[in-house]
Amino acid sequence: MARSFAGDPQVHDSRYDEKTDPERSRRLRLPGLAVRALVVLAAGLALAIPIARADAQQSIEGLNAKIESARAEAEELAATVQSATDALAAARARAEQAAARERELTQVLAEGRERAAELAERLEEARAALREVRARFRRAQDALADRLVSIYKSNDPAGIDVLLDAEGFDDLATRAELLRRIQEADRALVERVRELRAQLDAEVDRVETAKAEADAFNERVEAARAEIAGVRDRALAEAARLEEARAAQLAAIESLRSRIGRWTQQVQELERVSAAEAQRKVAGWMGDWAIPEAIVMCESGGNFKALNPTTGAGGAYQILPSTWKAYGGKGLPHQASPAEQHAIAAQIWADSGPSAWVCAG
Repeated sequence: MARSFAGDPQVHDSRYDEKTDPERSRRLRLPGLAVRALVVLAAGLALAIPIARADAQQSIEGLNAKIESARAEAEELAATVQSATDALAAARARAEQAAARERELTQVLAEGRERAAELAERLEEARAALREVRARFRRAQDALADRLVSIYKSNDPAGIDVLLDAEGFDDLATRAELLRRIQEADRALVERVRELRAQLDAEVDRVETAKAEADAFNERVEAARAEIAGVRDRALAEAARLEEARAAQLAAIESLRSRIGRWTQQVQELERVSAAEAQRKVAGWMGDWAIPEAIVMCESGGNFKALNPTTGAGGAYQILPSTWKAYGGKGLPHQASPAEQHAIAAQIWADSGPSAWVCAG
């Protein structure tokens, strides 16, 4: 029988009208020890909800600790990723600068090699011209030497013949002048060839010097280009290493975020279903009743029409009329539908637990 509320009088042990059904009264009387055992079991089940909640709370606290640890690790990794990103950008910038400088040096080297090729061509032309002038000089020298030898041996018979063949003084003077000019022309030719050879010698030396300087410059440019190519390769290698490390760190962060999301979902599910799950476990022991079945069987034997003529407690849950009205019930408990009796009993159980029923001890 549900205990009294708001000054209701205390009730006796009688749970329904025993005179109307003495046989059923005999069958439904349970040994006191058995009823109390069932009530204790029901009370223990009533405590299952807070116990389940406590277990769930421990699980939630453990998950929250994992979430906080993962978040801290993710923040550290994020800082590391930012540093790696900055270093990666710097390495890529260095590689790009080195590549740009390498392109410049390649262009300079190409121009230098082109200039060296031109100088090599000019040097070959100058050397060929010098060989030709030297040959002409040797020929002029040989011709002049032959002439001098001939003059020495014959006492210049050609010149004497020219002079002896003159017709008069004027013709003689003219012929003498002609011979002088021929001799001067011979000497002048030799001198011009000598000067030309000297000029070509100087030109060959100048071109050779320019060619040597161009070759030395090209060697320096080639060395600088090789060095800057090494800088570029090292910067690219560093960028690749940083990119790989950054990718690994990002993957680790993504893994942590995935775990955080999974743990967060588990926390939400535990918070949402722990109480309901515990309630379902208790409901398994309550059967089809709003309170533990053992109490219902003790109170009324499960008879929705049961009535205690002394206290007026009625229905399967033996609820006092005053308590019935306090929870919004209409009419009398034993006249109400099973659904309404279940609903009122569930409210009483939620507020007071087993203490609201006499059979619960």
